[in-house]
Amino acid sequence: MLETALSIESPWDDSVDWDALALRAATAAIERTPHGELATGAATVEISVRLTTDAEVQTLNAQYRHKDKPTNVLSFPMVQADLLDTVGQNSDDGEVLLGDIVLAHGVCAAEAAEKGITVEAHATHLIVHGTLHLLGYDHLEDHEGEAMEAIEIDALKSLGLADPYLIRED
Repeated sequence: MLETALSIESPWDDSVDWDALALRAATAAIERTPHGELATGAATVEISVRLTTDAEVQTLNAQYRHKDKPTNVLSFPMVQADLLDTVGQNSDDGEVLLGDIVLAHGVCAAEAAEKGITVEAHATHLIVHGTLHLLGYDHLEDHEGEAMEAIEIDALKSLGLADPYLIRED
């Protein structure tokens, strides 16, 4: 069973049901991978989602990736990708923290405005993207990026959201 643990800082809009949004996004991502059982299995699998400021994300990005600038989303996996199949089998209490996802409000809002979509829709995409990183997906190589994008597109479609990679022609 999948759970999300959400923490939210201003300036994120606290009238939005971010808990439900994060759970839907993470579930949609996981279900479209070979690790789909993590969303529905007996073990409790938790993803921590933090909605915070650009400044906090910049600090984390500098500390962990040596890039001193804010970015839209950071993911911090807690389970090695090659051990994901054993999640739940090796947990004493049946609970596993899959990892942390952190979103920067200013970057997310600016990207959403640029794309002409809501912050909620863009945050959903970023949580899907971050969840895939927690599962070992990456986009360093073209073929990896294409595979990851295909899963993202399918997950977002299942949530009623458009393909974020379509090039808009005005």
